[in-house]
Amino acid sequence: MRQIKDNTKHKKYKHFREKERYKLEALVDEKIKILRISRILNKHPSTIYRELRRGKISRLDSELIEKEVYRANVAQRRYENNISNRERDLKIGKDHKLVEYIKDKIVNDKYSPDAVLGEIQIKQLEFKTKICTKTLYNYIERGFLEGISHKNLWERGCRKKKRRRKIQVCVKNRKGLHISERPPAVEKREEYGHWEIDCIKSGKKKSKAVILTLTERKTREEKLVKMLGATVENVDRALTSLEKKYKRGFKIKFKSLTADNGSEFLDYERLQKSSLFKDEKRTTIYFATPYSSWERGSNENQNRMIRRFIPKGSDISKINEKIIKEIENWMNNYPRKILDYRSANDLVNEFTKNVNFEKMLQ
Repeated sequence: MRQIKDNTKHKKYKHFREKERYKLEALVDEKIKILRISRILNKHPSTIYRELRRGKISRLDSELIEKEVYRANVAQRRYENNISNRERDLKIGKDHKLVEYIKDKIVNDKYSPDAVLGEIQIKQLEFKTKICTKTLYNYIERGFLEGISHKNLWERGCRKKKRRRKIQVCVKNRKGLHISERPPAVEKREEYGHWEIDCIKSGKKKSKAVILTLTERKTREEKLVKMLGATVENVDRALTSLEKKYKRGFKIKFKSLTADNGSEFLDYERLQKSSLFKDEKRTTIYFATPYSSWERGSNENQNRMIRRFIPKGSDISKINEKIIKEIENWMNNYPRKILDYRSANDLVNEFTKNVNFEKMLQ
């Protein structure tokens, strides 16, 4: 995985394979010129010269005269030795404590390389060595850290830029409030209590179970609720369960919800209406433009994180509430670069100190 924003020019280096080394040996023995060899093997002439130096040894000819020749087996052995010793020569390779810490966080705790180094910085953990995020990504990409590969990373390469469709109007939802009607404080993430909402589906044809995901825009706090299906009735039950938990505090914690135009959200009047307090409104629902998922970018990004634990095609009906709660806790305790490597819980705790939720819950 390569970082998207950096000023380093990336080059694709093609190492010699063992078969290519034996082919090079045969071409050299036939006394073919280097430029022609480079065309045959599709390698740069400089690469050929470096490879010849790697496999160069001295031999006596029939007249007992010492002569330098290239041998593929020697070059392969030296190449493998260099690879095995490379990690010990790395700056990070000398700090075994740091290496083990990084491996544990990436493999077991499912942290990104940037999150690992960010947490070290914010918690002021002491190690002998300091490296930057770009260096750590380079180590992983080149296979220098044993036990860590692209399979352990969230993205196994650069993101593909998606083509954005032209703005369209949802004909089934003409009366709903459009996202452009949100107050500036919501758009600028200046105020706590504005959430983006969506459903993660199983991917199994026979399974209707889904997970309702809610992402708070300012803190990236996450709420996950398992539902039997993506229907208005089930979304209403999920919001009601949260309203029963927070009571009067629901209006403060969930000031607004921004949804897509899925059928489970279209009956916004029902979803906005309080189930506990008669003739009161518990929240306000806004709708994103059709086919414009980037307008709910925080929620979409959180859903991608959840997919690390619940891949597409998983049967959500078989996932119990305990596991869903563990995923929610993991996400809310995950250090994020956009939050200066603090977690969502850190920011939420700061907010609850200023607002007396205990009093509102009575």
